[in-house]
Amino acid sequence: MADNNSRKGERYATAEVSDYVNRVHAAHDAGLDEAFDAPNQHDIPAIMIGPSEGKTLEILCRLARVERAVEIGTLAGYSAIWLARGMSPGGKLYSLELNEKHAAVARAAVETAGLTDRVEIIVGDALESLEDLKAQGPFDLVFIDADKGRYDQYGRWAAQNLREGGLLIGDNSYFFGRLLESDTNADAMRRFHEQSADLFNSVCLPTPDGMVVGIRSDSLDENIIPDH
Repeated sequence: MADNNSRKGERYATAEVSDYVNRVHAAHDAGLDEAFDAPNQHDIPAIMIGPSEGKTLEILCRLARVERAVEIGTLAGYSAIWLARGMSPGGKLYSLELNEKHAAVARAAVETAGLTDRVEIIVGDALESLEDLKAQGPFDLVFIDADKGRYDQYGRWAAQNLREGGLLIGDNSYFFGRLLESDTNADAMRRFHEQSADLFNSVCLPTPDGMVVGIRSDSLDENIIPDH
């Protein structure tokens, strides 16, 4: 049940309510704690997803029976741990990270979580790494949580390299409340939204900063996927 205020965007999730539901539904263990606390311990940005969004990733992986996935933007490995835990036995997550320091922190957290056999962290420019990963596809899931000015390019790669019925997930799709502004990054994020609606059966979940979830169409003609 909603009401007129919530339909217009008002939210009832106070800090206290959010803390409670996170503890109940998305509790941490040692691996998740290590990754989530990394900004305080290693002086890296505290820009990872929240616990409820992480648990959402795990559940989506389980529902889609994900075996092969790509994550664009590793940071400290928090979302990688959630994703990997939702994957089928023997699954493989390729997680792409530009910063070597962040990658090292993430590898340690993934090891603490006992998931080194499922998670491969690749350091380098994401678009170059994605080109190299094409041979490993098609993939069951692509999760985007990286530089916002290239979301449209990442979304196109996902459309080209996901299997039929595969999942596209893009975090920060409200672009920190700046989605409708006129600048290069906001323009790219709007293109990501519009491409996702055109090429996937998609929705934007009203998480704190929005999360696009799309299913690749069974009838998608790859010839219509735009190049720019």
